[in-house]
Amino acid sequence: MPDMSSPSVLAGLIGSGIQSSRTPSMHEQEGDAQGIRYLYRLIDLDALGLEASALPDLLTAAERMGFTGLNITFPCKQAVIPLLDELSEEALGIGAVNTVVLKGGKRIGHNTDCLGFAEGFRRGLPDVSRERVVQMGAGGAGAAVAHALLREQVGELTVFDVETEKAEALVDNLRATFGHNRARLGIDLKAAMQAAQGLVNTTPVGMAKLPGMPLPAELLRPELWVAEIIYFPLETELLKHAREIGCQALDGSRMAVFQAVKAFELFTGQEADAQRMQAHFASLGN
Repeated sequence: MPDMSSPSVLAGLIGSGIQSSRTPSMHEQEGDAQGIRYLYRLIDLDALGLEASALPDLLTAAERMGFTGLNITFPCKQAVIPLLDELSEEALGIGAVNTVVLKGGKRIGHNTDCLGFAEGFRRGLPDVSRERVVQMGAGGAGAAVAHALLREQVGELTVFDVETEKAEALVDNLRATFGHNRARLGIDLKAAMQAAQGLVNTTPVGMAKLPGMPLPAELLRPELWVAEIIYFPLETELLKHAREIGCQALDGSRMAVFQAVKAFELFTGQEADAQRMQAHFASLGN
């Protein structure tokens, strides 16, 4: 256990509807294991009755209270960017931030979601066909996942979002980074699903606070693989239906763990034990 002479970290998570998050426990447990006095707090916009517009005040308050850093989740991963002093190369390329390090009077934005999803995808769906994939959602998490998918050799990614301008902006970003033929704006969901080998949901639909499915269940078929980034609950309605009809399925647990591994390292300067953090995550139940 850490003693009073141990290094100390004060971190937090800003987002909406995050009371079920396992992130605080993962960080604090790994801190204990490494002899670090680690305190991790939830800053839940819903619980506080706030909107994303409160971000400037929340960041200022965190700096004044001596926070080491903050994780950022829905709906703030893009809204936080104008409030930062620097962006890592990864965050700049993706256009979304999920980790902010507060150091030397500066706010430095990073993105560990891309690495987290890629690592989980490699481990959880290592041999799936990747010629054509449909992605639901083009927000902050969606941008990171899209970059990860194309880095993991998805041939063509078709992006859908209820806010078409978001999908257009993400597709433009992907084409500039990976080439014009690697990304498409989703227009006809039924046709895209019929042609796809895989489906990834990066929308918040399926979270405990937003139950449901991001697309009609009848568009799924057994030959598809399906991936989620939501991890509370682990078994979303989408994954439940996908498994029932025989799809290969990947829940959001691996992404949650591996993005936290990297965030821990950014906050502490110490390498995290990914296997230990995975085991702790699993011990927390569904």
